Amino acid sequence: MSPVAAVKPSPSVREQVSREEWDTRVDLAALYRLVAHYNWTDLIFTHISARVPGSEDHFLINPYGMMFQEITASSLLKVDHEGNILQPSPYPFNKAGFVIHGAVHMGRPDVQCVIHLHTKDGVAVAAQKDGLLPLSQHAMFCLPYLSYHDYEGVALDYDERTRLIADLGDKKLMLLRNHGTLAAGDTIADAWLHIHNLERACSIQIAAMAGGAARLNMPSQAAIDTVRRQVTRREGVQSGFEMNTLAWNAMLRMMDAKDPSYRN
Repeated sequence: MSPVAAVKPSPSVREQVSREEWDTRVDLAALYRLVAHYNWTDLIFTHISARVPGSEDHFLINPYGMMFQEITASSLLKVDHEGNILQPSPYPFNKAGFVIHGAVHMGRPDVQCVIHLHTKDGVAVAAQKDGLLPLSQHAMFCLPYLSYHDYEGVALDYDERTRLIADLGDKKLMLLRNHGTLAAGDTIADAWLHIHNLERACSIQIAAMAGGAARLNMPSQAAIDTVRRQVTRREGVQSGFEMNTLAWNAMLRMMDAKDPSYRN
């Protein structure tokens, strides 16, 4: 039996980048570990990216071939919108990931972080004709921010970027039909809370529909409209605190307790 290939070492880049970029790398590595923790990975085939602070056309993305639980702050690839890897690495990037994430980072300068997943329940809802239904509070949190993009094949065609960003519009969430889920956040914390809500909403929908469509209890339109107003106007958020920051800090504490090596 051939020996299993070891993870190729990633020397620390902490002293080679700005403080802001290093902090972004640490948060992004933590996000990869969180996706692994929640079993939302698809082997090595999905991707998460973050814009490099202070740059319009550089972003960080996973080295293609590493499992998400192996990713560290230093192992992340820095690439530009032309697909050039800007720091030495023994790994390439996933071209489909580059097409999808490059499209969002180029088309939405307000977006700092993009998460794209292929979870079982996320793909299942993306494959349903009616898409995400307002069956749960989690779903109603998502619906004001949700868009759809039709499946065109594996995302290797650069021309698809124009259509993808047009379909995303000014939204923060997307169901890629027959493909998966996507979140685009103002910050890494923002993207995390949005994808968590969407993935939870999809899982709840699949579980609820197992009992048959006739047994579903659909909320009133008044209730749906109330939640839309609450989430878009941020009603009920305690002054001085943002929900996504509170949730993200809790996630970092959990990751530090589990395995702080993502910070390397």
